[in-house]
Amino acid sequence: MTRMSDLGDQQPARWTEATVYPDMWTDPDNDPRDSDSTSPDGELATLTDFLSSYRMTLRMKCEGLSPEQLARRSVPPSTMSLLGLVRHLAMVERDWRGWLTHDDPLPRLYGKKDADFHGAVGEQAVVDAAYADLEREQAATDAALAAFEDLGERVGKDGIAIRELLVHRIDEYARHSGHADLLRECVDGRVGQ
Repeated sequence: MTRMSDLGDQQPARWTEATVYPDMWTDPDNDPRDSDSTSPDGELATLTDFLSSYRMTLRMKCEGLSPEQLARRSVPPSTMSLLGLVRHLAMVERDWRGWLTHDDPLPRLYGKKDADFHGAVGEQAVVDAAYADLEREQAATDAALAAFEDLGERVGKDGIAIRELLVHRIDEYARHSGHADLLRECVDGRVGQ
């Protein structure tokens, strides 16, 4: 069994494009997630802003990598890869949409459990399909949630509040953005939150 400590010179050197803060992904002036505008007004606008920022963070962590790098399981023994995270989040978006109704759940995007990670192979067609799936599922879930004006409204079989669904989505992206930090650093050494 090979451990990360046994990889020695196979580990990439740490680097960043940032010049202001060396632990940042990019300089503040170049970070599309940051703005000098005031924070959003209202609960829905705030939740939407956080979700948008974490979605963008995941995309930024994947930028500039080849299909093989995106599919690399760079933190063994984990089965996670950056491409697997993109596929997983597409599946999660679809799953959360199912919580809005009393209907049977939508079919899984990639088949059996963990297929989102196991099927994340380093082929351009798989990468393209994963991004298309993610964009489609995000848009569909955004549209479904937009139909509810009252964030306290309880929906679906479990009577979950719309607010809770929004917070769960933010939580899912935030957790996986942390995973993406480590995965990316182990793929090519790029650091930053």
